[in-house]
Amino acid sequence: MAIYADITIDQGSDFASTVSIVDAEDSPINLTGYIFRGQIKKTYTSTTKVNFTITSNDPSTGNIFLALTAATTDSMKSGRYLYDIEVVSSGGIVTRVIEGQVYVNPSVTRD
Repeated sequence: MAIYADITIDQGSDFASTVSIVDAEDSPINLTGYIFRGQIKKTYTSTTKVNFTITSNDPSTGNIFLALTAATTDSMKSGRYLYDIEVVSSGGIVTRVIEGQVYVNPSVTRD
């Protein structure tokens, strides 16, 4: 079962967050060989999506790094969205590890 956590993003700003993937005993899960994916959508059935850039500098620590560029967040209208993050094992097993709502705060300063 995925952890539920809301995210707040400032429109027009870079976004970055580190997520620690742990097991039931709170020990880091070794993510070596895993693929990471995650999306933001306005509704569950929306066809329009924003993809997170997800990396891990050291997968053995269970930490993944989520990022969105300022250009990406600038293109998002302010408001509420939904998101989730999945990890896919080398054997093809998909696990949703985190999900929740994204709140995009509007920007005053614009080009």
